[in-house]
Amino acid sequence: MSARIVLLVTSPRLPAGLLTAAAWDVVRSAPVLAGGESALTTAVRAAGAEVTVVEAGATQALLDAVAAHGTAVWLAGPAGDEALARELGLRLARQPGLAELELMYGSWDPPGARLLDAVEVMDRLASPGGDPWKRSQTHRSLAGFLLEECYEAYDAISADDTDALREELGDVLLQVLLHARLAEELPEGERWSVDDVAGGLVDKMVRRNPHVFAGAETGTLEEIEASWERIKQAEKARASVLDGIALSQPALALAAKILDRAGRIGLAVPPPLADTQVDPEARLGASLLATVAAARQAGIDPEAALRRTTLAYADAVRTAEQPPTP
Repeated sequence: MSARIVLLVTSPRLPAGLLTAAAWDVVRSAPVLAGGESALTTAVRAAGAEVTVVEAGATQALLDAVAAHGTAVWLAGPAGDEALARELGLRLARQPGLAELELMYGSWDPPGARLLDAVEVMDRLASPGGDPWKRSQTHRSLAGFLLEECYEAYDAISADDTDALREELGDVLLQVLLHARLAEELPEGERWSVDDVAGGLVDKMVRRNPHVFAGAETGTLEEIEASWERIKQAEKARASVLDGIALSQPALALAAKILDRAGRIGLAVPPPLADTQVDPEARLGASLLATVAAARQAGIDPEAALRRTTLAYADAVRTAEQPPTP
């Protein structure tokens, strides 16, 4: 069997002792070296393997271990020890008879692992010694930023710019993480964390999707939506079909949402007539509401329609701003 150096890479986001069977086999059968003490070295020693910490000259130490035992293992640090891997690769490229270099993943990041990094970074930023601006914020002072970031994500969707959408969703996530971190500073009995946010979301998704998690019959999309609404109503125990509507959304979208909710349960409440209103603002409001109701009857999204026309008008304004061509 040819001599080999095994670079054992593990995920710093998983428990240190959570290794594959192949990784445990190699650390138990060959000398193990590492660049420093860590939770991983402790776990490997607890499993009965010996670990030698090498603070300098790691490449030569590995080659010496290979010469004596045929195989040597390097426990890579959290960043992967790329500089050592590069140095080893160059050395073995010049002297290929010394050993073969093998990269082995003892554990790897599960999907969503970088979210743990985001939580850790936010915790540092919002803790003593972190970012004074973030530490000085409140839920109320951040409210406008949350709206702004959501609007920017909406703009990216409207532009079919998926790269921009990825970035903007990161900014939305930043707001979620910061709100959750600030909530950890609330008084006892009121505080909550990002784990509470995620846990509540998981529970809600499982409850509201019994066709996926509880073996219920899938049915049509319409039946799935109806089931979602029934479960939601049972959870919320709301007194009105209008409960839960975000009242701070733009007035045009708010009007469409209220009309839609009323229509779901067959309520035929006519909007106010513009001619019956006593002041200009109320007459304009009634006229706009009637327009939204007509758009709903026609299957048109009034918010999208007004946005489209307004943006076209904005293009016309920009064109008019240009100096005439000589």
